[in-house]
Amino acid sequence: MNEITFKTDIGTFLGNEQVNVVEFLGVPYARAGRFEYCELIDSYEKTVDAREMGNACPQYRQFNPHLDVPERLFYFREFREGIEFKYDEDCLNLNIYAPTKAKNCPVILFFHGGGFNSGANSEEPFRGFELAGRGIITVFANYRVGVLGYFSHEEIKKKYGRNGNFGLDDQLQAIRWVRKHIAEFGGDPDNITLMGQSAGAISIQYLCLNHDNEGLFRRAVMMSGAGLFPKYALPRKAEETYDYWHEMMDIAGCSTFEEFKDLDILKVHDAYETIRSRRKDSVYNMMPVVDGYLIKDDIDKLIKDPLKIEYMIGYTNNDMYAPVMAYIGNRFARDNGGYVYFFDVDQPGDDNAAFHSSDLRYMFSRLDTSWRTFSNGDRKISAILTGYLVSFARNGDPNSKGLPQWDRINKNNKVMCLSHGNIGMGRPSYIKLVRNMVTKGDPKA
Repeated sequence: MNEITFKTDIGTFLGNEQVNVVEFLGVPYARAGRFEYCELIDSYEKTVDAREMGNACPQYRQFNPHLDVPERLFYFREFREGIEFKYDEDCLNLNIYAPTKAKNCPVILFFHGGGFNSGANSEEPFRGFELAGRGIITVFANYRVGVLGYFSHEEIKKKYGRNGNFGLDDQLQAIRWVRKHIAEFGGDPDNITLMGQSAGAISIQYLCLNHDNEGLFRRAVMMSGAGLFPKYALPRKAEETYDYWHEMMDIAGCSTFEEFKDLDILKVHDAYETIRSRRKDSVYNMMPVVDGYLIKDDIDKLIKDPLKIEYMIGYTNNDMYAPVMAYIGNRFARDNGGYVYFFDVDQPGDDNAAFHSSDLRYMFSRLDTSWRTFSNGDRKISAILTGYLVSFARNGDPNSKGLPQWDRINKNNKVMCLSHGNIGMGRPSYIKLVRNMVTKGDPKA
């Protein structure tokens, strides 16, 4: 890998160059103080050193990785082991992968998952080498998570007229930065596809339910996070989370908003660990809220009128609440003319089947960086899935020469099924089994 100097109208960037691909890592797109909405960076006076990954948002993994918890250890081994992470509240940065001589290329902007309380754009398999080699500029964004991303308080409302959702707002500003400046790197600002998995996909759906965002992006790929979850998992109104945050402030020994705003980040996360052990509703408070600005109303109302764009939706055979994920994803896609895939590829090396987010490595062609021993069959599926993504990012249709025909979902619920035994249109058998549970909002579904 060689170092390059790249001059643009907004500044000069040091980056890395491989065969036919350049990468610019940790490019700052905005700045923000704690519990403040960010401001975009539109020019860079000093040369930006973009040769190494940037800071991730401070999160529980920084201080309490919980590797004694089997699920935490599992995902650590899958996507984080061997990677050195840097954490700082100055964390709003992008990793940009582009063809060496990019010109008017389609753009994918990816938002990582992590349950709204963790994650980083430097995790595996978030690398855009394969897509850039196929003519797609790929951008991976960091945004604020956890307490720093979703804290709500009366003082915030008083200052800004809205509340919480700092992480979701960061994502919106990342979209605006990319739309405004990606042409400097050879991208087409009028051909942007948003893409994300898990909490990143859910975030994209929320952004797609706000018509103020009309025209900012052309299409969306939502992996394991599309549709309408049962009522117990939907965003609450910001004011309904105040008691949770007040309790956390009390645990931290802070009597005022300003004290908590200035508190050492380790003590903030110590308070989070304590309240997480006391209350069972942490996950539902530490996520986007109905703020009247980014999320204007209850989701079950907004979802009836999303942006009229192209949608690709995916889920796996051992996803979180797998049958529910399938049913709600299919329903959203049917209502909006979307393409749906079912990732039915059991992973080699253990008995976890196609676990939540296992399709990421296939989508970004990163099988060779895993501890798992993948087969040529896995590589074939990866090439097909990556090919679908490339075609979708170019023109909103995943189909292209040499790929199995992928039709939009219809009332028969046939989707693109990917497995070692078959790649083609079919219907996952378990979808119809939960139809009644989901429509009744059964939280056990």
